[in-house]
Amino acid sequence: MTVSRAHVKTLPDGTDVKLRVFLSNTKTRHAKLTEDKLQQLAELGLHWAA
Repeated sequence: MTVSRAHVKTLPDGTDVKLRVFLSNTKTRHAKLTEDKLQQLAELGLHWAA
């Protein structure tokens, strides 16, 4: 999955999230994620979470 550096996603609560930063941080912290969170990410198509 390739996401442009400028891509911003607005969440339902109105919070803006820089998607590329979120993905980078989540991938870096992979070892600290619970099995449930890893499963949810894998279902979204993030192959490194499987």
